[in-house]
Amino acid sequence: MKTFAALLLCLFCLSGVAHAGVFSLATLTCDSYENQILNAAPNDKSEDAVNFTMWLFGFAVGHAGDHSIYSKGLQSFGNALEVECKSRPPASLLEALAAVNPANESPMDLKELNCKTFEARNAELAKTDVESARTIRMWLFGFSVGKAGGKVFDTEGLDEFDKALTKQCGLHEQRSLFDALSAIRISKKYR
Repeated sequence: MKTFAALLLCLFCLSGVAHAGVFSLATLTCDSYENQILNAAPNDKSEDAVNFTMWLFGFAVGHAGDHSIYSKGLQSFGNALEVECKSRPPASLLEALAAVNPANESPMDLKELNCKTFEARNAELAKTDVESARTIRMWLFGFSVGKAGGKVFDTEGLDEFDKALTKQCGLHEQRSLFDALSAIRISKKYR
């Protein structure tokens, strides 16, 4: 009876992973990432799988101490992460990310892009392609969390992050995007 109750509790907890919107990379397994994030039913996803992977890509770059965004690296990063996760399903996503080297295809140095230029491009993109603008901001959000030593992805955190980035860029338009991202205080809830 205790085994059955424990099994029900585990199933209840796991079924909420895709709906919770908060994911600790230290406890989310590769198996759960593959099955409940990437392959979740469309109505079960708390965040688009591409945006989640883009956040992870930014996280990996920031966590590694790099400062470039790789415009053509998402596909190879996603493939490498998938291979790593399939080879070690019980590993945490944090462990898998440590084993994946972010691809360095078509780098754009965040230290060379100023806030004014980024904000203008982002605003223009948001007018014509809202989803692509969101995907880029997801990368920047993940980058900031990874750079700050965080380990938690919160689907509700993007708006808060956007406001902080807009504020930093508004205060210092000529500051590099990297410096603006570095100045954002990442909440303890992401650590």
